[in-house]
Amino acid sequence: MLRPLFVFAKNHPDCRLIPLYCSPSFIQRTCVKQIALAVILIVSTSLAAQTGSIATPSSNPKVRTITAFVRLDRAKYQQQIAEALAVLRRAKADFESSGYEVETIRVTTQPLAELVASMPEDQALAFLTQLDQLSAKENFIPNVGPGMMHENDDPAMMHLLERALSTLSNIQASVIIADDAGIHWKTIRRTAELVKYVSEHSPRSQGTFKFTATAMLKPLSPFFPGSYHTGAGRQFAIGFEGANVVRDVFVRDKGNVDAAVADLTAALTKHASVADAVGNKVAAETGWTYVGVDPTPAPLGDVSIGAAIEAFTGAKFGSSGTLTAARIITTAVKAVPVKQVGYSGLMVPVMEDKLLAQRWAESTYNIDSLLAYSAVCGTGLDTIPLPGDVSLDQMERIYADVASLATKWNKPLSARLQPIPNKKPGDRTDFQDPRLFNTTVHPLP
Repeated sequence: MLRPLFVFAKNHPDCRLIPLYCSPSFIQRTCVKQIALAVILIVSTSLAAQTGSIATPSSNPKVRTITAFVRLDRAKYQQQIAEALAVLRRAKADFESSGYEVETIRVTTQPLAELVASMPEDQALAFLTQLDQLSAKENFIPNVGPGMMHENDDPAMMHLLERALSTLSNIQASVIIADDAGIHWKTIRRTAELVKYVSEHSPRSQGTFKFTATAMLKPLSPFFPGSYHTGAGRQFAIGFEGANVVRDVFVRDKGNVDAAVADLTAALTKHASVADAVGNKVAAETGWTYVGVDPTPAPLGDVSIGAAIEAFTGAKFGSSGTLTAARIITTAVKAVPVKQVGYSGLMVPVMEDKLLAQRWAESTYNIDSLLAYSAVCGTGLDTIPLPGDVSLDQMERIYADVASLATKWNKPLSARLQPIPNKKPGDRTDFQDPRLFNTTVHPLP
């Protein structure tokens, strides 16, 4: 015969007795467990009734990218890519078993001029087309590095890049406009010409999304399009999509700078340490070299760094306090005690972050604001929509400002400018890339 055992549900909204039915022979062994489970369920139900949902721990950030660095031999590039993908997928599986979603895997080759050395332009474009098609088949993102690395590099590579970025779906690339030798003024001019061309010849002007100009960025960054390397390859690095981590901390530590720096450093360290463990494990298993992690809390869509900063300041992004929040993030990132690569700061990509795109449309910040924030963080100008009639001189001046700021403070910055033909100030962009959120075109000063 089953006997009821009653538990008084004090915290239950009905404050009633709950009967649990147990066989006498199982009272001691089984009912205790049932009672415990019932109490947990009751308390959870009560919390749900009060808050509308059951509270859950903050989710892990996504791993934005695991990036392999390879030096391709055109005669056997498919086998080399296959080896790289095997390493990346092993790391991806290890992250997933640790509770992290991996968004992309990526492959960065040697710089473009070395990749297609001695090939006529049409043959070089055909090879890049094959690499692009392979990336679609194998589900990875390819990057062919800088079209120009030094002031006196052959500008013919930039013409090849114009064609590739205008016609191929996946290939990404960059150019270096400043390094330890100084600002590359000729390269800046050629960069403006390339961006103008690609905006006018790629479908919906979206080819410019796959290209950036970098200043003072060292090799082996996992984030695209600025990623490049100059070594022998067989290396890999990791980058997170961690704007949600920043938001969790800033909600808790709103307005408290010291607490926010300490708590954010600890939170970012927790996830970077997982990356280190995965990276070192995969390196030991494969013979590849793990070069480090970029702890930059990259945003995307609703995982918004803009929302995180607003949680700290209590005001719209671009208001007073935004610069302070940017400094907190960069300070915490730099303090993460792992081997760091890439930007290791803060990214503010206008059209990749849903809230930032909205605030840009509201004119709460502009290019000058972003340059000011760049003085304390690793952002630069990322995914900036420009009027279609922007002149080459205007773009040159923007690139020069980024290069000047980067060399002055010896910090990595980038500029991903996106002119849109037939769009004028006040018009709304109409990109159809799922990673871009449409916003309003600003007038240029």
